[in-house]
Amino acid sequence: MQIDLFQLEKIVILLLLIATLVGIAARRLRVPYTVGLVLVGTCLALFSQLDISVQPELILGILVPPLIFEAAFHLPLRDLRQNVRPIISLATAGVLLTTFIVGGVVFLGTGLPLPYAIVFGAIISATDPVAVIALFRTIGVPKRLQVLVEGESLLNDGTAIVVYKLAITAAVAGTFSPAQGVSDFLVTAGLGLFIGLALGWMASLLIARIDDYLIETSITFVLAYGAYIVAESFHFSGVLAVVAAGLVCGNVGPRGMSATTRIVVFNFWEFISFLANSFVFLLIGLVIDPPMLLANGQAILWGILAALLARALVVYGLLYRAPSFPTRWKNILYWGGLRGAISLALALSLPAQLGAVRGQLQAMVFGAVIFTLLIQGTSMATLVRWSRLTQRSDARQEYDLRRARTVATRVAYAHLNKEHREGLLSDRTWKTISGALNAHIARLTDSIHETLSADPTVEAEELDSAWREFLRHERSTLNNLYADRVISEETYAQLSGRIDELLTSREIGWTSVDELDAAVWQLHEPPQPTTDDQGPTKVDPLNK
Repeated sequence: MQIDLFQLEKIVILLLLIATLVGIAARRLRVPYTVGLVLVGTCLALFSQLDISVQPELILGILVPPLIFEAAFHLPLRDLRQNVRPIISLATAGVLLTTFIVGGVVFLGTGLPLPYAIVFGAIISATDPVAVIALFRTIGVPKRLQVLVEGESLLNDGTAIVVYKLAITAAVAGTFSPAQGVSDFLVTAGLGLFIGLALGWMASLLIARIDDYLIETSITFVLAYGAYIVAESFHFSGVLAVVAAGLVCGNVGPRGMSATTRIVVFNFWEFISFLANSFVFLLIGLVIDPPMLLANGQAILWGILAALLARALVVYGLLYRAPSFPTRWKNILYWGGLRGAISLALALSLPAQLGAVRGQLQAMVFGAVIFTLLIQGTSMATLVRWSRLTQRSDARQEYDLRRARTVATRVAYAHLNKEHREGLLSDRTWKTISGALNAHIARLTDSIHETLSADPTVEAEELDSAWREFLRHERSTLNNLYADRVISEETYAQLSGRIDELLTSREIGWTSVDELDAAVWQLHEPPQPTTDDQGPTKVDPLNK
């Protein structure tokens, strides 16, 4: 079989360019990035000659592993343990309940044979709240709620795929054994998790013994795909294997990394996740067939209604006896149950033996995915604001308001000053207005100082932000000096390694002028090796 690599390259670069432009437009228009990608993908499918045949293996085997691995890699086990009961409950019992509730409602509402309705329920049971998580990180939703949403999504992706395989086997064969189904579920999911844990642990041990950030980054990349490939080769859950591998490597691996390596690895996976998400949501738009959606409009409505009903029963039912999760959190968890990549891949992988039902099921899945992205995804910000979940204090809000007014006034003052210097504003007018503006700016500046003095937390946040901005600019200057060969590699490694170590620390570590003076004095001192439970701290190869 011949593959036109040049044609494939052109398509990939074109899609990446489109994703980049959509990202710029979405930021300016303040709309969810993923929603913009779906809309643009739909327009491409309708009005362009671009013909892309999307195989389920493309999504499940190429695009899903990096998405799952990146999310698991950045999820602290400590936070996960605090929410382990509700997460496991939603990702196991929640998936099973969703499958059967959705299947039952669709069976009663559309007349679709029950086995096929159960298949639809399994496909739609996996949540994919990518846009919701991005929104949470932007506006400061409580960390525990973020972990709950992300943890549920990570685990229910794998369980939903296992349930889907059991459901499709039963639908095609026409028979189903509950005992055999439970046994297959436990074996497939359990051994998938075991493979991921083992591979993640081995990768972490290997990382601890290597002093090369490029090789260490490569190990994490191989692990993400290797865990999926190994588990699927033995017919176990590849997605759950990737989840387990990402959790282990993300919580154990960084202990054996230098500060510079951690920055490289984190930035690498952030970029890979951006690429995978971009392609997934563009492909969702590209595979949508509007005539097919219109022909199955009634069935799609029943599917959406069933999904919303099942989500409500699962969230409010399973978390009913969870007093630590207020109703406002449950509302967000309910409405944030978006569907995306996994549902799309499973719909595309429906076997041809289903006949005409295959097209109807795909239309129902695509319709439900579009509804969650365009309706639920775009309204999440409003719901979060109404729920008053943001962690920004009144003092912080007041500080931001006063700072914004001060900055805007200073910029406007500088503009008028420039016009005066260029002769576009008379001396008399400038003298009159500048005096009033200077006094106004002084009052605004004093009001900012009052806010900082009244709340030490806000002042600490500004100190932290200023200190990190200073470090980033100094790091950039070192990069330029090294690129221009002004400083040697040894000097660059010593100075940049220390800055990277400070940038990766969670707190600035000082609150007084004396402590700040000590921090600046020690900034350019080479980091001293330390020992802990894990053995000696590894020094980056460039820092040797």
